[in-house]
Amino acid sequence: YARDMITDDAYPLLVFRTGDHQLLGGVTLSNVRRGISQAASLGYWMGAPFAGKGYMRAAVAALLPVAYDALGLHRVEAACMTTNHPSIHLLESLGFVREGVAREYLCINGAWEDHFLYGRLSSDSAGKPAVRAPGMSRTTASV
Repeated sequence: YARDMITDDAYPLLVFRTGDHQLLGGVTLSNVRRGISQAASLGYWMGAPFAGKGYMRAAVAALLPVAYDALGLHRVEAACMTTNHPSIHLLESLGFVREGVAREYLCINGAWEDHFLYGRLSSDSAGKPAVRAPGMSRTTASV
């Protein structure tokens, strides 16, 4: 993982809860593309006991300014299964725009699944309030 960050290919991060430092999940900016694109793909996972409690929303919200400001990206992309309503809600609540459908995009558990494709531009973040979980400061990525 360190090599991915050093080579600017991906930024895999773990999500810990503030206070007890419980590992909750992970969030990754991968497939970083420079040059005329300045884009990356967003991926995330959350441990089942912690899902639906706002932790991932706070983690992605904390990562977006890093993507745009520190890494200089113009675009962050994400994909989720068309039946994954929590991910759809997460992405749309953070200003991602549904841009289309990729038919049979990934083979999950032996079945090819359609995915919604989302994008969020650095200019989309202007005027949007920051989202923070309780106990989370501007300088920490723990939630």
